[in-house]
Amino acid sequence: MVLPRLFSIFRIFLLAGFWVFSACQKEPASLTRPEPLPQDTFIKVYFNNNQTRGADYTEPYRKITRPGDDLETIIIDAINSANSTIALAVQEFRLPKVAQALAERHEAGVQVRVILENTYNRPWSSLTDAEVSKLNLREKRRYFEAIALIDLNKDNQLSTEEINERDALIILKNAGIPILDDTADGSKGTGLMHHKFLVIDNYTVISSSANLTLSGVHGDLLTPTSRGNANNLLVIKDTKLASLFAQEFNLMWGDGVGGKLDSKFGLKKPLRPTEKLVIGNNIVSLRFSPTSTTLPWSDTSNGLIGNTLKNATQTIELALYVFSEQNLADLLETRHQKNVAIEALIDSSFAFRNYSEGLDMLGVALSNKCQYEANNRPWQIPLATVGVPELPEGDLLHHKFAVVDGKTVITGSQNWSAAANHTNDETVLIIENPTVAAHFQREFARLYAKSVLGVPIAIQEKITAEEQECPEITTASEKNIPQGLININTATKKELETLPGIGPKLAQKVIETRQERPFTSLEDLQRVSGIGASLVNKLEGRVTW
Repeated sequence: MVLPRLFSIFRIFLLAGFWVFSACQKEPASLTRPEPLPQDTFIKVYFNNNQTRGADYTEPYRKITRPGDDLETIIIDAINSANSTIALAVQEFRLPKVAQALAERHEAGVQVRVILENTYNRPWSSLTDAEVSKLNLREKRRYFEAIALIDLNKDNQLSTEEINERDALIILKNAGIPILDDTADGSKGTGLMHHKFLVIDNYTVISSSANLTLSGVHGDLLTPTSRGNANNLLVIKDTKLASLFAQEFNLMWGDGVGGKLDSKFGLKKPLRPTEKLVIGNNIVSLRFSPTSTTLPWSDTSNGLIGNTLKNATQTIELALYVFSEQNLADLLETRHQKNVAIEALIDSSFAFRNYSEGLDMLGVALSNKCQYEANNRPWQIPLATVGVPELPEGDLLHHKFAVVDGKTVITGSQNWSAAANHTNDETVLIIENPTVAAHFQREFARLYAKSVLGVPIAIQEKITAEEQECPEITTASEKNIPQGLININTATKKELETLPGIGPKLAQKVIETRQERPFTSLEDLQRVSGIGASLVNKLEGRVTW
């Protein structure tokens, strides 16, 4: 396979000097790195950017020796321990060494099954030049990173041998491992299959915030300073918990690849209440999303998160990729008024969007076309302890965790948003154990120590400009604008116009485009002339399809 000329040009800019810089690079050991914390017997906690003494490894792809827990090796070791079954549900899977480990266990007679999000159920190496040219800038970069990983001899051509060795999905398919995605229920995919878990031998559960990609685990291949999106991973040993994860997997799997359309994703799955278990010294609550908007919010996964936050009496520490759930922000304000100390970090790509609850916590608001979010509620007593972490270029704060009173952890795959609560396939875990919580507290402290707090000058200037440009800023509810997620396949023209960046002309184009073919993902909106990657990012957490 000869790679597109565009890839060769891209390589000149991004790879120039990279291999010299990174090959056999070793980061200097720090004399101030803290000693490792004790691990719980049944629930062990890992972070890909762990800075404790002795948490070092050499990445297998860039050959960089760096601080951090090697999440890929932890996963591979668990896979290699399997004697009977492995069930993997993950949004995106691109790590070839994990794929090879699964292939070897499959060949040894272990039942291996894999569920992916439909957007990522295609090998990168199978894309044609025409398909690559239509990718948005973000997806093009991801494509080039993937191709650079597969192209072992760096000759700008992909041989069959290279593809078979480095394209993770090809490795799975060559091994005969069955794979299905969230279209197996006959739909085009209702939301995101956003789970990130493995169940091994009906005893070991791995639950993570990380996708199985280089950027999610180790770092961007073509960005030497990247150390991977900040993520956590839990290894939990418990038969009852494993059985609950297996039930969730089996609902989605149905009768498998090529069978009846009896797989259940999204709201097609039956309502499952929160399960509470005792695992050694841990009290663990487990809930799977989504939950219908027709049910009380308190009976949802975000409601479970809220009920946990309500119990805080001293401290709440938040490390979140996305925070756009108004109810949770309101609950946090109540705790703040009760003298609970709150510190919050949100990824910089979401922290200052007009629908971010980080703005509420900072006591300010941004409008969309002179209209605030429905129920928008900036805090009367703002926090000065909300901000964004300073991370290496290319890396994201991808955690979805909170620590309450130093003894309870909220974690899993679920972002704190309405889409995660009511549309996506997600996991929420609440773990009550100070031993486990201490690990998350240390990770939060690491991120908080290198963060920028408060309202950035650029946002302050934007707010000032709005006050001058908007004689009267109203809320969405005052203008009878729909609350909650807007379905881009069924919304009226007026409803579409309430979305950020969507005016009358663009709303009409959305309607005309969906009449040709319904939208199957957020990124699919880019079929509409005038909608690019920047606008798609603004619609994250606002729409469904």
